[in-house]
Amino acid sequence: MDAKIDTAEKKLLVDIVKLVQQKGMKGKMGGWKEFLNSHDKKFGASLSDPSKRSHQLLAQFLKTFSTQEDLKFFDNIMRYPSNQRTIERLKDRSHDFPEQSLVQATRQHPRHAKDYSLPSTDKGWLVINIKEKSKGIKSTAMLAVDCEMVLCEDGTEALVEVCVVDHNLEVKLRELVKPEKAIKDYRTEITGVSSKDLETVTRSLADIQKLMKKWLSSGAILVGHSLHNDLRVLKLYYDRVIDTAYIFQPMDGATHRRPSLNSLCQAVLGHEVRKKGASHDCQDDACATMKLVLAKIKHDIDKPFPLTVQELVSESEMSKLLIHRIPTTVTCETLHEIVPGDFTIEEKSTRSGAADKYSALAIFKSQREAHEAYENVQGMQREDSNGLQQKRVTCQLSTGINVCVFVRKMRIDNHRKKLLPEDDTLATNKNKKFKLL
Repeated sequence: MDAKIDTAEKKLLVDIVKLVQQKGMKGKMGGWKEFLNSHDKKFGASLSDPSKRSHQLLAQFLKTFSTQEDLKFFDNIMRYPSNQRTIERLKDRSHDFPEQSLVQATRQHPRHAKDYSLPSTDKGWLVINIKEKSKGIKSTAMLAVDCEMVLCEDGTEALVEVCVVDHNLEVKLRELVKPEKAIKDYRTEITGVSSKDLETVTRSLADIQKLMKKWLSSGAILVGHSLHNDLRVLKLYYDRVIDTAYIFQPMDGATHRRPSLNSLCQAVLGHEVRKKGASHDCQDDACATMKLVLAKIKHDIDKPFPLTVQELVSESEMSKLLIHRIPTTVTCETLHEIVPGDFTIEEKSTRSGAADKYSALAIFKSQREAHEAYENVQGMQREDSNGLQQKRVTCQLSTGINVCVFVRKMRIDNHRKKLLPEDDTLATNKNKKFKLL
């Protein structure tokens, strides 16, 4: 219901600004484009479509009109019955503050419904609900959280480390956590945690949940990057969140693309979270997400950011192909039969928690060889959710088992080729131990 109301509010503001444009009306700071030029030093009026601007900026522009004639014009618009409920809501908005607006922006993102469909009714989950009419719903206090996860023997993930920082970047919690299940993979190269680190650890997930409940019950806003992953491992359902993977608009307008935390920090803050190859540090990541939100609030960054995958992928990375969603029945040796060319295989640790799948890197001697190998992979080509080209290869192993793997480039091509049609027939390679279906 809140999302519908908020959409109606935005639509009303957009419609009013468009009417103002049509009538050539000017406030204390001029017309709409003049206003943008004075409030947005980077993009100015180049992004003048009102529907592409935040409701705060639209409202700020309309507040520059103060003459009796202008106010009468606006009053006439407000008198339409269809606008009455929206206007009442506008008079006392619960998300006038930028922090509240970013919560709304997170909820309205196209991926929110899917990503945040958490199994909150399962055993061990903590559900924290803040009533719509409570004082907590207007809280602007923020806490940023980041978690590290290990892979358990049953294929699920478990919390192994958590860090929470406040808006001053002061650490409120940083703890190692003892998983209840047997651990299959500590993912030490990612988490920085080994079995030895947990020998004396007594903190449990239930202990962390108690602390989270204490802080969040007052309505504090929880901040994180792809935060649904952290909520899942915390077994915590809470909807007053700001997801930094959602609130920054890519320059190409591709809202389906979720930028990495590292690329966001490079584009918005001007520095990396960590050097390539370094293990994750949950305190660094939590602080980074809070800094991103504070930067957006301070600078009203409601405009596209110049993130391009080409800028963020090194030459050595572009000489690789990612082979993912590989069934464990497929050996690394078999991957040489699926991907042509001369390359070495590096098996990757995965955070997906899928015990029956793994990923690997095909490492070539040069970017050119990797490109040629990808072009020769026989499969259906399409973009993944991050805009990266990949091919779906369906094949039959020598054992007679049918399997499917995905081969993906490490970057977006500058000149994208037309995707293969949906009904392309895949070729048959008789010289392999398997045949393409």
